[in-house]
Amino acid sequence: MDTDISNTAATTRAGLNLIQQALTIYDDELRLVICNRRFGEMFRLPSHLLTRGANFKDTIRHLVENGEYGDVGDITKFVQDRVDTARAFEPHYMERVRANGQIISVEGAPLSQGGWVAVYTDITRIKRQEDMLRGHSEELSGQLLNYAEELAAKNRQLEATNTALEQAKRELTEIEARTRLTTEMMPAHIAHVNLERRYTYSNRKLSSVMPERPSDIIGRTVAETLGAQAYAQLKSKLNRAFQGEANVFEFNDNLSSRRIRTALTPDEKNSKIVGVYILSMDVTEETQARSALQQASKRQMAAQLTNGLAHDFSNLLTIIMGAQSRLDTLDLHPDAQYLIDATKDAAARGGALLNTIADMTDTRKLNPEDTHIPTLFKRLTSLARSALPQNIELVIKNDMPSENYLLDNGMLQDSLLNLILNARDALAGSGKITLSAQEIKNTWIEFTVTDTGPGFSQDALKNAMNPFYTTKGTEGTGLGLSMVYDMAKLSGGEVILNNNYAGARVVLRLPQRDVIELTKPGLILLVEDNPALRDNVRLMLTELGHAVVEANSAIEAQSLIKGLPEISLILCDLRLEGQETGVDLATNLSSSAPPIIFMTSLPALDNLHQDALRLGTVLPKPFDATTLKLILQNGHAL
Repeated sequence: MDTDISNTAATTRAGLNLIQQALTIYDDELRLVICNRRFGEMFRLPSHLLTRGANFKDTIRHLVENGEYGDVGDITKFVQDRVDTARAFEPHYMERVRANGQIISVEGAPLSQGGWVAVYTDITRIKRQEDMLRGHSEELSGQLLNYAEELAAKNRQLEATNTALEQAKRELTEIEARTRLTTEMMPAHIAHVNLERRYTYSNRKLSSVMPERPSDIIGRTVAETLGAQAYAQLKSKLNRAFQGEANVFEFNDNLSSRRIRTALTPDEKNSKIVGVYILSMDVTEETQARSALQQASKRQMAAQLTNGLAHDFSNLLTIIMGAQSRLDTLDLHPDAQYLIDATKDAAARGGALLNTIADMTDTRKLNPEDTHIPTLFKRLTSLARSALPQNIELVIKNDMPSENYLLDNGMLQDSLLNLILNARDALAGSGKITLSAQEIKNTWIEFTVTDTGPGFSQDALKNAMNPFYTTKGTEGTGLGLSMVYDMAKLSGGEVILNNNYAGARVVLRLPQRDVIELTKPGLILLVEDNPALRDNVRLMLTELGHAVVEANSAIEAQSLIKGLPEISLILCDLRLEGQETGVDLATNLSSSAPPIIFMTSLPALDNLHQDALRLGTVLPKPFDATTLKLILQNGHAL
């Protein structure tokens, strides 16, 4: 399809260059879409004003300053009047005498989608013939007939040209519309920059791929559009593209907390690089899914290891501990008692390790509940201080609002305690551990554990979250951070390891989900495209005393939300009729819209499931009336 469009465009341009009239097409922003060679020749315009995207205002100013319109007093006002007239996008015809004595006609017609097409015709000879006819009508009656015939032929030629121009206009309009529609439908930002690193084209998707950025970027530089941090990562790759080397790379955009994949392709014309095409995609979910799959693979390896050995190993440990217990009852040498105790301790440690591995390889399920973070921290502090030496200080900083949130209390407490104990081991008896919590852009809850120890080694930063990796020798299992990572991924969050100026730093980032309180019957919007399931859920809701309105697509749901402000809750399936999902519906809701609970049978590691976790509560299918009642009352399923 792209090849067909390119061939059609090239053929059209070649045809336009053959006609004697000058032609231009400008879009609704008065930027040049296309012109033929005759336009540049007629008005002696420089190349940058004949390039796609050239500003109409700049072209008029150039012509005024070069005497095209004769002696103009207030140039700025003259140019603005011309621009204002053009912006009216009304059909027009005019004739004017240029400064060089040439007489031209200018005919303009608006385009349906905005903008206009204009044709400029040299009518000098025709006008002179008309003057001659008027001055010498009696003497030149014979010539009059010839000129009339010539004029008729010119009119026929002009009519044919206009027909060809109309066809070309329609084809160009269709090509432009199809190209614009195709690029805007893509879940990526497509753009072009010139040698000055200024955007000359954009499909207006930058703000969706990289939030916190503008969508209207034509004429702006890459540096000012993306910001210093993102541009610093892009600059060297962009320089390579301007040198003729296409390249693809990924980087972390700190401003939007997204992982971005960018492809840079040189734009070459006449063996010279004139710009670069840019394709950028948000691959955050893809990256997280890759990490989750790698983690799942490692968990599977651990499961395969333990499933084959656990039973026999447990039997052996039982035999060993039983034999040692029998020895403990015998009258043995005092030195033997030490050996008996050491053996029993080792066997008990082996049993505990086996249980830990089994827990890790079991299928774990989130149990989000109404969580008050200060209460959680108070409980955690009591547990942690009993395990900390006297010379290790524990500092708690809670910068979260006082509201309650939906979190898996047990998993979160275990994870934070694990991080504190890891920090304890790194401090080797003395130092400071700090646990803090803060809100990130009303989207994340960020728990951070720092210590004043030596920090992570480069090897630890790379492998610390792999099962069985440890820096503690025989004293460690290598499962602590791995279990923290699993909890984060199940929740739709992430774990970040790095070093700060004073030691190690671990960030546990979880989706911020507010508690939904729907204890009183209300109007619920049920969005489900399966009729049988929709009937079943509607019956559950009505038996609980709720009124129900139904939709089978995101588009239908949006209309109901706008028309029924009394809707108190949205219960929505993730996969719906049409292209839009439940996540798309939630993303397009206003801040004043009712809360949303998602229903799904998708696995927890599915990208769509992960997206839903970041936006609201997820109710796994199948569920019964009891589970539905609990989630409506508490904002979560127990």
